[in-house]
Amino acid sequence: MPLPTREASYRRILGRVLVEVGAVLRDLVVLDADTARSTGVIEFAREYPSRYVNVGISEQDLLATAAGLAVSGKIPVATTFSMFIMRGWEQVRNTIARDKLNVKIIATHSGLSDYMDGASHQCLEDIALMRVLPEFVVLAPSDPTLTRAVLREAIAEHYGPVYVRLGRDNAPILGYREDEDLHIGGSRVVVEPVDAAIMSYGPMVRVALEASEILRRKGLGVGVIDIYSLKPIDKETVVKYAEKTGYIVTLEDHSVYGGLGSIVAELLAEESPTRIMRLGTRDRFGASARSYYELLEYMGLSPEQVASKIEQFLARKRGVEVEDRRTRGS
Repeated sequence: MPLPTREASYRRILGRVLVEVGAVLRDLVVLDADTARSTGVIEFAREYPSRYVNVGISEQDLLATAAGLAVSGKIPVATTFSMFIMRGWEQVRNTIARDKLNVKIIATHSGLSDYMDGASHQCLEDIALMRVLPEFVVLAPSDPTLTRAVLREAIAEHYGPVYVRLGRDNAPILGYREDEDLHIGGSRVVVEPVDAAIMSYGPMVRVALEASEILRRKGLGVGVIDIYSLKPIDKETVVKYAEKTGYIVTLEDHSVYGGLGSIVAELLAEESPTRIMRLGTRDRFGASARSYYELLEYMGLSPEQVASKIEQFLARKRGVEVEDRRTRGS
């Protein structure tokens, strides 16, 4: 597929989807922790002021209030930056998760996407913390069409707790179509893997595609799979391409401990042991930068750096294949 050259804003997509869904679901209530302009939910607040609640800079109240509204039969959507959501993880665990409440937690500015504000605002731990909770759905869409599809399903169709991880901006326009089967528990093969598969999500799918293009120009058939549903994960697709290629790379703007790297490694250890390289943050925080891509380069996650690491990873595969041919020929 052609490399994406345009991007959209996750937070603006969120605002529009909430307005659209709110027109149909009269029980939808949006809660915010004084970040409505930054997250895009200001659009919903303007359209439906009686169904918008700003609890102020009090994330534990945000999540506890959402839980109370769910108990009363409303459909609450709790929104703020992903790092701020983590302040209320006790409420998420003890109230929302234990009682399996129909609360939708939609976090923006996740990962390294809040590049300007530095490590205090960059959330590299949220997937690990949210996926460990029983029966919690965890989603991290990339393309705008995909983002709209999973948001609508998570809010209007799925009953139960959901965590949706969105970036600030940098949503790559990948050409996903409205008529595609984009659903919770799914994934999407963007470039068919031959020698190896890069599995990624969110804005990092674009990085994966750029790295894949660099490697394909060198004759390496490295494909890309968008693992937008982290829990439940598309087990069948992960296993299929692990067995087809024998080499899997996970790429994320999250810690490799507990993120997609851990999810895929855990799955394949049980189902189909495969060589895996986990690319993400490793025992370090982020930093402040002038752009998302500048920060990725600082963290060793630019397309060129990713391509170089994968090339070295696959050099082992070529060595094994050459040795196998020699052995068979002797």
